[in-house]
Amino acid sequence: MSQLPVIVGFGGINPAGRASFHQAYKRLILDTLDAQSRQETLSDLATLMGMNCSPEQILEQQTQILNGTLIRHIEPDWFDVNHVMFNKPASADFGAEPVSFRLRKRQMPLRIPANWTVTENSPGYFDIEVRGQLDMILPDSKPAQVQSAGMLPTGFKPGTLYQSRNHPRNLQMTVYAASDALYSTGLTLEQLTSKISPDQIAVYASNSIGQLDDLGFGGLTKFPALGRRTTSKQMPLGYAQMPADFINAYILGNVGATGGALGACATFLYNLKHGVEDIRNGKRKLVLVGGSDAPVTEEIIEGFRAMGALAEDKDLRNLNQVDELMAEHYRSACRPFGNNCGFTIGESSQFVVLMSDDLAIELGAEVYGAVPEVFVNADGHKKSISAPGIGNYITLGKAAGLVRNMLGDTALKQRSFVQAHGTSTPQNRVTESHVINETAKAFGIENWPVSAIKCYIGHSQGTAGGDQLTSSLGTWQYGYIPGIITTPAFADDVHKSNLLLSNTHLEVGNTGIDAVLLNSKGFGGNNASAPILAPHVTEQLLARRYDKDQLAAYAKRRETTRASAAEYNTASLNGDRRPIYRYDYNVLQGEDLTITDREIKLPGYPNSISLDTDNPFKDLC
Repeated sequence: MSQLPVIVGFGGINPAGRASFHQAYKRLILDTLDAQSRQETLSDLATLMGMNCSPEQILEQQTQILNGTLIRHIEPDWFDVNHVMFNKPASADFGAEPVSFRLRKRQMPLRIPANWTVTENSPGYFDIEVRGQLDMILPDSKPAQVQSAGMLPTGFKPGTLYQSRNHPRNLQMTVYAASDALYSTGLTLEQLTSKISPDQIAVYASNSIGQLDDLGFGGLTKFPALGRRTTSKQMPLGYAQMPADFINAYILGNVGATGGALGACATFLYNLKHGVEDIRNGKRKLVLVGGSDAPVTEEIIEGFRAMGALAEDKDLRNLNQVDELMAEHYRSACRPFGNNCGFTIGESSQFVVLMSDDLAIELGAEVYGAVPEVFVNADGHKKSISAPGIGNYITLGKAAGLVRNMLGDTALKQRSFVQAHGTSTPQNRVTESHVINETAKAFGIENWPVSAIKCYIGHSQGTAGGDQLTSSLGTWQYGYIPGIITTPAFADDVHKSNLLLSNTHLEVGNTGIDAVLLNSKGFGGNNASAPILAPHVTEQLLARRYDKDQLAAYAKRRETTRASAAEYNTASLNGDRRPIYRYDYNVLQGEDLTITDREIKLPGYPNSISLDTDNPFKDLC
C-alpha cells in the first residue's frame, strides 16, 4: 500500500512576502480581501520591511508598503542600475614626450605599467604621467539595459535575523524560508522526529545556478580581476546543492537522505519528485523539499539579457508607447500570454514539508493538500539547447491523466486549473499555450483556467515551481485564482480555444477546485508537471483509508497543532520569531555512536537506525 505524500507545512519568502499562512498569496489578491485579512497581510509586510508600524499606522503607510513589493524598478539595495560597472580598453603611443592625466582611485588598473609615474595629490585621485605606449583597461560605468526585477520586500534582510557569518544571500533566504515552513506545521522538530527513525527523513533542495553574489561563486570568479582577496568560503558556499546542506547541518540535524536536483526552471519540481517517490515507496516518512534562488545581480541579469531573454527598458518603452518609463511600467514588465518582450528576473526561497499520510494522522498534522506524483520528461532531439520541445506535452498530459484517474472526469474538466510556467517571452506564450490548449482538447476540457503568477513576482529560476505551489495553496483558503493582471489583452498568437485566460481574479470558492496542475518548462529540455490535490479532496481520500475513530482522534490532535501554528503566525506578524539556526549544536563524531550488527543509536535522537536492510533481490539470492 503506497503512502500518500501530504503537504503539512509550507513557507518561504518572495517578492510578495512570507509564504506561510498564505501571506504572499494574499498580497497577490489583496483587493479581494476583507478588512481584517488585508490588515494582517499589510502588517506582515511592514514587519518584514522593518517599518515598525502600529496597527493604526498600517493603512497610512499602505502605499509605501505595497510599492516595496512584487516586480518593480531595481532598488539600490541590490545594485545601482545607473552605474553598472564594465571595463573599457584604452591604447595610445605618446612617444618620448610625457603625457599627464588624472584617474579616480577606483579606475586604477591592478598592475601599474613601468612607464607610468603615479602621484597621489588628492584624496580620491591619482595623477599619472606616461611616456611611450599606453595600454590599459579602464573601469567605467553605464546604465543597465534591464532595470526591473522581482525583489524581496524592500528592507527585508534575512541575514540580520540570525548569525549569518558572511553567508551568500541565497543561503540566508534558505535559513529563513526552511524555518518558516517548519514552524508553519505547528509541530516542533522534536515532535516531527519523535515517531520515526533518523533515516526516515530526507531533504531535497537546491537552485538552478548556485550562489552568484559576491559571497559565493560571483565573488570567486570576479574578485581576482578586481584585486580583491578570494576567501575560503566563496568556493564551497557557491554550490547549487548548498541549500540542502545548510538545512541538514544547521536546521534539522538530518542524517537521512539528502540531495539537490538540477533542472533549470523545473528544479523545484525535480526535488519535489524525489520527495514524493521516497514517501510513496515507504523509504521516508518526512521530507523537506525546497529551492532558493537569488539572481538579482547585475552579472546574471546581463547574462540573460545577452541571450535576448529579458524585458529590456528600450523594449518596455516601445511596448508601453512612452518615452520614459515610470513605476507602473516597471511593475507591469512581465506580461504572460500577452504582447510582451521578455521575462523578468525574480528571487525567491520556497519550501514545503511533505509527510506520509500515516505519520500525519498519528501526529495530528494539518493537511494543506497532497502531491500524488511529479512527471518529468525531456525534449528529445533539439536544434537549439534553449528551444522548447515536446517533453512538456508528455508531462502535462500525464498529470491530467492522473487527476482524471484519481478524481474522475468531472473533477478534471470542471474543477481543476493550470498554474502555468508563464515566463512572458514571445516564444513561451506561443509554445506553452499550445501545450496547455492541446492537452485541454485531448481531455475534452472546454475552458481550462490558467494562472501565471510570474506576472506579480517575476521568474525565480529553479525556485519558480515552489512559487507556483505555495501560491496555489491559497486558492483553497481564500477562493480565488490570481488573474494575469499585468496583461491588458492576450496576444493573437496565443492558443486559447480551450483555455480560460483572465486578467482579473477568478472567484472559485474554497472547495470549487479539486486539483491544480503545476507546469514548468526549462532551458535544455527540462520539463515537469505536478498535480496538487485540494485539502478537501485529500481528506476524502484519507477517509477511505482510516476509520471514524482514527479520524476523530486525528482531528482532536490537530486542534493542538493548529493552535501552535497560529501562535507562530502571530509571533511572525509581531516580528517576535527568529529562524531556526543551530550552529555547533549536537555535533556527533563516530565515537559517540552505539553500533551493533542490527542498529546504530545516535545520541539526541529518540529512535535508532536499523541495519537490517531489506534484500530487494530475493529471487536472485
